[in-house]
Amino acid sequence: MPSNLKLVVNNPHKQIEERQFFERDELKIILDLYAKMVSEGSWKDYGLSISSKQVSFIVFRNAAENALYKICKNFKPKNKNLKYLITDTSGKILKNSFDLKILLKSTNWKKLQK
Repeated sequence: MPSNLKLVVNNPHKQIEERQFFERDELKIILDLYAKMVSEGSWKDYGLSISSKQVSFIVFRNAAENALYKICKNFKPKNKNLKYLITDTSGKILKNSFDLKILLKSTNWKKLQK
């Protein structure tokens, strides 16, 4: 058996990868908002986008149309207020915060609508 092999237990890189998504409480906050907006008839569909830098919950008015907004979580923000973002489809930041719940509750979604 080669002597240059070693067993790696609790690989720190694997732990980082597991956190590169919305956590359970974050996803619950987003899905609660999504359910409310669907019941009001404002939103009809959603999608998820995952990259090495961020995960996005993408909101659509109709499945056949372009996205309305993206609710994003940055994994390594340069500024703590850039951890959570609401962007338009071109990536322009409409609102940002260090706290997802505050960001979503303080957003007037009717004013953001196109």
